[in-house]
Amino acid sequence: MLDIKLIRENPDKINELLKRRNPDLSIDEVLKIDEERRKVQTEADELRAKRKSESQKIGMMKKNGENTDAIQAEVRELGDKVKSLEEKQTELDAKQRDVLLHIPNIPDETTPIGPSEDYNVEVARHGEPTKFDFEPKAHWDICEEKNIVDFERGVKLSQSRFTLYRGKGARLERAIINFFLDQHTENEGYEEILPPFMANSATMTGTGQLPKFAEDMYKCENEDLYLIPTAEVPVTNIYANEILSESDLPKYMTAYTPCFRREAGSAGKDTRGLIRVHQFNKVEMVKLTTPETSVEEHEKLTQNGEKMLELLGLPFRRVALCTSDIGFSANKCYDLEVWLPSYNNFKEISSCSNYGDYQARRANIRYRDKNGKVRFVHTINGSGLAVGRTFAAIIENFQQADGTVVIPEVLRKYTGFDVI
Repeated sequence: MLDIKLIRENPDKINELLKRRNPDLSIDEVLKIDEERRKVQTEADELRAKRKSESQKIGMMKKNGENTDAIQAEVRELGDKVKSLEEKQTELDAKQRDVLLHIPNIPDETTPIGPSEDYNVEVARHGEPTKFDFEPKAHWDICEEKNIVDFERGVKLSQSRFTLYRGKGARLERAIINFFLDQHTENEGYEEILPPFMANSATMTGTGQLPKFAEDMYKCENEDLYLIPTAEVPVTNIYANEILSESDLPKYMTAYTPCFRREAGSAGKDTRGLIRVHQFNKVEMVKLTTPETSVEEHEKLTQNGEKMLELLGLPFRRVALCTSDIGFSANKCYDLEVWLPSYNNFKEISSCSNYGDYQARRANIRYRDKNGKVRFVHTINGSGLAVGRTFAAIIENFQQADGTVVIPEVLRKYTGFDVI
């Protein structure tokens, strides 16, 4: 959530930055509500002062034996007006918060400006796209032939875009999860978290999924619970409404969870295979930092994601997303994209985002600095990595002419086999 003080002091600049995302965005409504709210507050403060002054007169008048009926009636009337103004102020506070919750974060000045994903900027490339001396197959065909993912029965058990892993496929999926967690915890200093896989609406609001993206969520009927779309949601909110010490920061946390997304509006996109499904596994990296270190920590987190791809031997690239393509809550985002031969292109496997204090304001995550001042933390997160997409990339990039699939060496101690 944007800082209302920042909006008041820099309205033109905030509007300019928001319009880099979308020309239709503005904070004009927020300012209008804020102006009315402050007018009501000023009027209420003046009436409180007058009521206090009149109340003091009552005591003097009674002491002098004077009749106080009229002034007491006036004080009661002033009290009623103050109460009405307080109710109006509460109403305006709620209205202002609701509008702010629907406004995305302002992009960082270093985020490329552009109206579509075509303006994303490739920052770096690692490895060359895989070349074959035979006709390669798509991962969905290989998975069906090897009986390691049963797409048809996954649909039978649930609905479209749900999958059933089996045999060596299930073991490979689990191996990837364990590999990622071990790398992050043993080599990068992350604390492993196993959070609930459901979150309440306050938690969903804290990271920006609600209220804007309610249609993308799976909600439990008659309960204030949603299936999480990513571990970012529960892990970031662990310290919601708490005040940490600066010595506690930065906090590095990683978590494996299944993720659930209805993918509303994605009809017809990536309908085959494991790229766009309603339930998928992911290992997430989350950081809470001070404002002074968040840029550096964002870079380091992105490098942690890249390290996973390097160790697996998968070709990939880093892309800086432009202003129209970064996530709702992010001010800067790098996508890591892995090479998928079936697409003859790179596909996103991780989004590494810096949110500044945007999520922290929504979730009220603060820390006390060395001078005793209470400030909002900065939050950062990224996939480390999306497991199903990693699975698909391994199957496609390491397929052999004889129909087998070679398992990356770093995974073999987890799988117990080196080929499928």
